[in-house]
Amino acid sequence: MSVAISVDEIYEAGVVGAGGAGFPTHVKLRARVETLILNGAECEPLLHKDKELLKQFSELVLEGVARAKELVGASRVILGIKEKYHDVIDAVRKSGHGWTEIAPLPDSYPSGDEFVLVYDTLGRVIPPGALPLAVGAVVINVETAFNIAQAPSSAVVDKFLTVAGAVREPVTLRVPLGVTIEECVQAAGGPTVARPCYFLGGVMMGRITSEPTTLVDKTLGGIIVLPEDHPLARRYRHSWTQIVRIGRSACDQCGYCTQFCPRWLLGHPIEPHRAMRSLGFNLVGHSDVAGTVFCCECNVCSLYACPEDLDPKNVCAENKRRLLREGKKWASPPFDPARAQLHLAARRIPIHRLIHKLGLQQYPNVGPLSQRQLTPRRVGIALKQHVGAPCQPVVNVGQWVNRGEVVGRPPLTDGKPSLGAPVHASISGVVKAIDREVVWIEAGFDSPAPNVKNVQTRSSGT
Repeated sequence: MSVAISVDEIYEAGVVGAGGAGFPTHVKLRARVETLILNGAECEPLLHKDKELLKQFSELVLEGVARAKELVGASRVILGIKEKYHDVIDAVRKSGHGWTEIAPLPDSYPSGDEFVLVYDTLGRVIPPGALPLAVGAVVINVETAFNIAQAPSSAVVDKFLTVAGAVREPVTLRVPLGVTIEECVQAAGGPTVARPCYFLGGVMMGRITSEPTTLVDKTLGGIIVLPEDHPLARRYRHSWTQIVRIGRSACDQCGYCTQFCPRWLLGHPIEPHRAMRSLGFNLVGHSDVAGTVFCCECNVCSLYACPEDLDPKNVCAENKRRLLREGKKWASPPFDPARAQLHLAARRIPIHRLIHKLGLQQYPNVGPLSQRQLTPRRVGIALKQHVGAPCQPVVNVGQWVNRGEVVGRPPLTDGKPSLGAPVHASISGVVKAIDREVVWIEAGFDSPAPNVKNVQTRSSGT
């Protein structure tokens, strides 16, 4: 039986969307909807942490779903998961939670996008710029449900993530928040290339870094290690000047980027090939680029559809930022879901084809959950691990903190917490430094004696 929990307890536990966006979960669960959707699609190539969580911790995940279901008053719960994961689906069905409907999904990209997932599971199209609430649904990630089940007894202090690509042992790990990505990669046997780079969150919608000391936060679902000279790494490092120059000279307006765009296929007014005209073609106008505000930045147009290997995604993203600065909004007639084209079924991108297109076919597409433990000597707890305002530190340098203790809270606005969620110590130890973005904690084995003054003036640095 599910144990009752309040949205305030979920807030105090620091639960945010673990699928990459980091939206504070307590805000989502204040809504009242008819359907709760559990997003287990996980369509980024080589990532497996959600599937592994469902397989190994199905009871805990479904306990979190049950708590969320009660809070939003949902009458239906739907799990969207790839139909090829028969063992995971069997584990969920054997759990005895008969209220969970299974929606088998194709092994395609981007099935984990909320808009695509809602259409696949409910047959409803979310209007452009709206949220699943607009069609009576709330969507939560598998790991988010796991964290809801842990609250209020345990705050979010660990992260599940897959480490794959150019590593000796592709694996899914549970690590303390604030460890470095280098420590995670070493736990996967280390890189197999001399000059690695790291795709954080996946190769399609993640970001690239060559800095191994980058910290793990609540939103990181995976680390893909690739050689620094991999074609994907070179593409991600193109400057805006290069993107403009190459796009302006090579785009022939074939329209493939639009034909494969998942949001356009749902009837949204976004046409990436028109956005490419903003690079300097004729016939450029506000109507050609305004629809780019609805781009989900899935990268299908740039990394799969374009025959010239151009970058419509970044053109759309740049136009989004420009339109935001200029205060311009889409001004066309209201969206009519009945007129949506709904051609998704014919133009889904099979994952195996996407892996080949991306040049990842040499890397094993596996990531079993490991029981090994990381015991870091030092962690850095980022004060912003969520959508909203960065947290403000509530500890001081020299202070002892226990694992699970709050070290940062969202600032108050008009006496109420700003959008966000608290952050907690992921190890027990002493606060060594606090800068504007990170609380640094060094591990200790024993708490200081009660008569030792351990609160000092806050300092900066690492």
